[in-house]
Amino acid sequence: MGAAGERARRVPPAPVPVVARVLSIATDLMLGSKVTETLSAAGHEVVSSPSMEEATWDGIDLIVADLDVENPEALVGLGMPVLGYYSHVDVETREASEAAGVDLVVPRSRMARELPALAERLLDV
Repeated sequence: MGAAGERARRVPPAPVPVVARVLSIATDLMLGSKVTETLSAAGHEVVSSPSMEEATWDGIDLIVADLDVENPEALVGLGMPVLGYYSHVDVETREASEAAGVDLVVPRSRMARELPALAERLLDV
């Protein structure tokens, strides 16, 4: 209680401005949730989809996609930066994704460990 019996007023925290709108394409719900949680905590608005066909594309600034389930050439053709991840043992997917022109191709373990920094690198923030 304050000086005259008044309670101290709590000021709600200021809303965090959204840095970018990110589309996460993942069929693995655990990994998709981690992408959403991690990037949301970094100030990004994250829209999730299990596939490109079901995705909402309005205002998307960055795509984070599982390259084991999506066609890298189709992702590159969308005209926005793509952070693609793959199983570290799947050299063929990595090579095909790099050849297709995916902006940044990393193993799942690195993506999970460094996601905010990798996203910022592609967003130039």
